[in-house]
Amino acid sequence: MAQSWCTIESDPGVFTELIQRIGVKGVQVEEVYHLSDETLDSLKPIHGLIFLFKWVKDDASDRKLLKDGAPGVFFAKQMVQNACATQAIVSVLMNAEGVELGKELSRIKDFACALDPTMIGQIIGQDTVLREVHNSFSRPEPFMIEPDEKSSETEDAFHFIGYVPVGNKLYELDGLQPGPIEIGEVKDGNWLRVAKPAIEKRIQKYSQKEIRFNLLAIVKDRQEVYQEEVKKLQASLSAGSEEEGKIKAEIAEFEQKIEQEKQKHQKWKEENVRRKHNFIPFVFHLLKELAAKGKLDSIVDAAQKQAEERMDAASKKAKQSKA
Repeated sequence: MAQSWCTIESDPGVFTELIQRIGVKGVQVEEVYHLSDETLDSLKPIHGLIFLFKWVKDDASDRKLLKDGAPGVFFAKQMVQNACATQAIVSVLMNAEGVELGKELSRIKDFACALDPTMIGQIIGQDTVLREVHNSFSRPEPFMIEPDEKSSETEDAFHFIGYVPVGNKLYELDGLQPGPIEIGEVKDGNWLRVAKPAIEKRIQKYSQKEIRFNLLAIVKDRQEVYQEEVKKLQASLSAGSEEEGKIKAEIAEFEQKIEQEKQKHQKWKEENVRRKHNFIPFVFHLLKELAAKGKLDSIVDAAQKQAEERMDAASKKAKQSKA
């Protein structure tokens, strides 16, 4: 029986470290804030997309569900609760072209090639490396809370799915479905043109008040992309290009982007350390010391007063905007 998996935050820094720690190289995750061609072009090459949304029952009757699978498509059913984030990422990576999967994912892919989606899902759910890396991003909790079946029935559930091109087709990979869903045919290699309306259509299925969506792109390591561009430009300089000034300016621009990427990765690293660190003992000790010195009550009163002032200010602003 597979051991439990925790819920993890949908964050590019979290998923980038997760991918790296399971052995995949040359890949990172970027958040997609807009589905415009300009935004997507700036992230190319894109291996696949990960979409997070509020789950509702979906029998895929309005789409081409391939219950018997599709040639060349790696598909796994989700057999373990809370594993959908990692499973969606793994599904995209397993189907992506030109990705160095590393030892663990290569082993799973080779072993699972002749198995059905249910068995593949069980293998992923029972894989020690994937589970331990996934669960390393769990947030420390001060108390052990027993699951409440009644509350879980009323709470919103969120789910991750993947979009990835295989051959000349685009597929939606949803571990809660019996098979991959064929979205459409890819022409001229531009699969993002096919993915965009499919994602927009899924978003439109919800009410206008529902804004809790998250779209992430699994892309080639941006530092590698920019370094390759620098090498091309340096080769042009060596060949005696007449546009020396322009090329040097472009090289400087890419070098600046490389430095920005280094800073971003360092920031992600620091944020992940904070996510994993257990601050609870420190907070408990701090509250205990403040109470012992008779300062806790006044701090609580001041915080409550500030909260009330913020609420009043927000209420007044809302009334003024309606007037």
